[in-house]
Amino acid sequence: MSQLSLPAQLSEDTVQNIVNHFGMTEVHDENGGPFMTLISHAPMAQGEVGSVRVFEGGGLDRLITCSIVVPAMMLDSHMLYGFTPKTSAIPHFTLDSVKAGEHFAFHLDMTPRVDLAQHIGYMNEVFHPLTEKFDAAEAIEGITKAHISPRQRAIMSPWMLVHRADEAGFAQLTPHLDGYLNHWYDLHTNGVTSPISEEELVARDKANRAAIFDPEIDPVWNRIQGLIGEDAVSQLRSMLKGES
Repeated sequence: MSQLSLPAQLSEDTVQNIVNHFGMTEVHDENGGPFMTLISHAPMAQGEVGSVRVFEGGGLDRLITCSIVVPAMMLDSHMLYGFTPKTSAIPHFTLDSVKAGEHFAFHLDMTPRVDLAQHIGYMNEVFHPLTEKFDAAEAIEGITKAHISPRQRAIMSPWMLVHRADEAGFAQLTPHLDGYLNHWYDLHTNGVTSPISEEELVARDKANRAAIFDPEIDPVWNRIQGLIGEDAVSQLRSMLKGES
């Protein structure tokens, strides 16, 4: 059995952690495989280049993962998003774990369900406890700030970690990831009181997810469309936005 790469192992360990914690069940395609199989449309890569997996149950709405591995392009990319119910004030959880060329990169965050400036009590309860964990992760040797646009930062949380890393720096991420993940679990265990109505939670979540997965805001969608095709990108974005 081939050994998983560092990004693949980090993502797979996190997926299994979440699935086991919530007792989730994988949703397969009609043949018992991943929910979606991603096929290359690019000349330099042929055949299957990745998959989308979906898990449900245990109090989450869905856990969606997307892995794309193309050695010819030196791309090894793994994304997961744990979505809480649309009427819940508990944040969504996300991790990107990537190697592109010789560089590693990661994105770790919990997506706020309400406007933080308008609801300081919610911010203090849900996000402020991450501050020590955020500061410790920012101090990892061998990581540098990744360049993302102000618009991308505006639709995530101020406690978002998004960095490039060398191999040694990337290998140090696990305990910091675990700190964020365990805090997320604690929020599920203890509950979060929403400062807004269920209708407002649903409406904000719809708008926020539409922005997060908008190709005009996040250029990654335009880059991978040439690889996996417009139909696959459209279906994946629809799932991530909670439309299907």
